Amino acid sequence: MPQELPPTAGLPLRVTDLLPGRAPFAERVAHWLEVEQLQLECSGTAAMVVALRAMHRLRPQRDEVVVPAWTCPLVALAIHRAGLRPRLCDLAPNHFDMDAAQLAALAGKQTLAIVPTHLAGRVADVNAALDVAHQTGAYVLEDAAQALGATQDGRSAGLLGDAGFFSLAVGKGLTLFEGGLLMARDTVMRDAFAASHRATIQRDPGMDWKRALELTGYALAYRPSLLPLAYGRPLRRALAAGDPVAAVGDDFGPDIPLHTVSRWRQAVGARALKRLPDFLEVTRTQALKRVAQLRQIPGITVFDDAPGQRGVWPFLLLTLPSEAIRDDAMRTLWTAGLGVSRLFIHALPDYAYLRDIVADTPLPHARDFAARSLTITNSPWLDDTRFAAICTELKRAIASAL
Repeated sequence: MPQELPPTAGLPLRVTDLLPGRAPFAERVAHWLEVEQLQLECSGTAAMVVALRAMHRLRPQRDEVVVPAWTCPLVALAIHRAGLRPRLCDLAPNHFDMDAAQLAALAGKQTLAIVPTHLAGRVADVNAALDVAHQTGAYVLEDAAQALGATQDGRSAGLLGDAGFFSLAVGKGLTLFEGGLLMARDTVMRDAFAASHRATIQRDPGMDWKRALELTGYALAYRPSLLPLAYGRPLRRALAAGDPVAAVGDDFGPDIPLHTVSRWRQAVGARALKRLPDFLEVTRTQALKRVAQLRQIPGITVFDDAPGQRGVWPFLLLTLPSEAIRDDAMRTLWTAGLGVSRLFIHALPDYAYLRDIVADTPLPHARDFAARSLTITNSPWLDDTRFAAICTELKRAIASAL
């Protein structure tokens, strides 16, 4: 029977997770992370909308949000939905962090928030954003959508800045199929987030049923034997049509659902949460071994933790020496069922549906990173033999360019 590996290491659900019930999900996650309080939203994107609207009410004269130019397109859509304007900061060379010099030049009196972004479970350089924010009076909102469980100096990601949010979407470890968690350091901001939630979020029984069916489908289909239908077939169809944006799921529409999360989905998440710490430890052990192996291949940069950081590992993020080499390797690996993919296809201005939302400015490092990067799943289903096959193909692509 053909098998397909997922592009990320999501926590598989069990049938027993789907039993009826209710549980204080956000409170249990907060206890695990050792944070004072978490606010549950229907997605990481919704959490960002709620947070930005709260910040704008506190500082209504400011309307710009500075974000990395290579990040999830939903970030730009969330800023737009909040009635604000995105300002794009180029990346540091060969890194996903924002360029510190350009960040300092971009931020000013109109800057409401700066959004350092923890990608691939790696902890971003929040201190650079804090330095600029302190000089300009901006907030720092950490995008920790891909970093639930990551820490900096023993404290959860999202706590260095004024606020932060996590995503509970499929593939990011723990999932409610969609969901988000919002945190703030002080009570003033937490109260503002609660008020923003009340003003923004409404019950939607139709979405409750839709998400319940999707979560049930995830519990049943998230396994190598069924992923060829649920993931592999749509992937290959999109690539055959020459649409890499659809292949990675970056083809978002303008609508952002803003609704509550049913008590049943919260109960499912609370049951699965009990297994998450062990799952993160297993994937961490596997990732560190494989990062060391990838570093033996000349020309590859693979992203790891800096001192004081302990990230999570949904997948491995790496760059190759050139776009041509990356594309050569991906011609074989992307459709091989091995969980090799790309994170975001473009820098933000290069998505056609964002052209009326973000300005097209010179962003050489962001576009270069988009052109040379790829991801490798860190799912425990990727065994050593198949990981070795991935490494062999990467070596071949690099050697053939010499």
